[in-house]
Amino acid sequence: MGYRRILLKLSGESLGDSGGRGIDMTRAADIAEQIVRLTQKGVEIGIVIGGGNLWRGAGQADLDRTTSDMIGMLATVMNGLALQSVIETHGAVTRLQSALSMDRVAEPYIRRRAIRHLEKGRVVIFAAGTGNPYFTTDSAAALRANEIAAEVLLKATTVDGVYDKDPKRFPDARLFPFLTYQEVLEKELRVMDLTAITLCRDNGLPVIVFDMDHPFAIEQAVAGRPIGTFIGADVPPERAAASSQKEAVRDAD
Repeated sequence: MGYRRILLKLSGESLGDSGGRGIDMTRAADIAEQIVRLTQKGVEIGIVIGGGNLWRGAGQADLDRTTSDMIGMLATVMNGLALQSVIETHGAVTRLQSALSMDRVAEPYIRRRAIRHLEKGRVVIFAAGTGNPYFTTDSAAALRANEIAAEVLLKATTVDGVYDKDPKRFPDARLFPFLTYQEVLEKELRVMDLTAITLCRDNGLPVIVFDMDHPFAIEQAVAGRPIGTFIGADVPPERAAASSQKEAVRDAD
């Protein structure tokens, strides 16, 4: 199993230093190398990137929410420009499309044009979220993934999947190898915001949540290997088999 057209959701922190701040060119280069290798295999790639490494709106008491969100959208454009440059340095052709009008640095987002770029083998980076305040970049990723008819939404995070509680705070946190959309909603798991997961559910778009720092993580997810947590309407056979094998080993121990 493998995916031909994907939407990769990157947090802004994935480009940052060890503290998730600024733009670390070494980390950006690692992401770019994986993306370029995938394009060489014929995978069509759209990317939505966050801006948390440059701007965190939460806690900005002196700013109203709309202004703070707009600043965050501009941060995603900055990240998009940096990622675009690094990817092209490594040999792939890219297009940066922005949901906010800024034609000196990016194309306007036009769905049919984005799809045409993908068909020509270009990596398309979608910046500025949805172009509206009060919507997260997770919502933007779900929206763009559905608009371009992506086969899967890959969400790169700082943990190796979805847990029943914060694994950084609780050593006994349990990793879910797979979940249905309904389980995510019922368990109130903080995978993506409600708008994003509902968009995926209503359109049957599977989501894979995985650790960006795992070696060759993006390539493994695209190849359909059981990395991270799979979220969908049904459990994929390879996930069920892998989970059964792990349970058997655990029981034997």
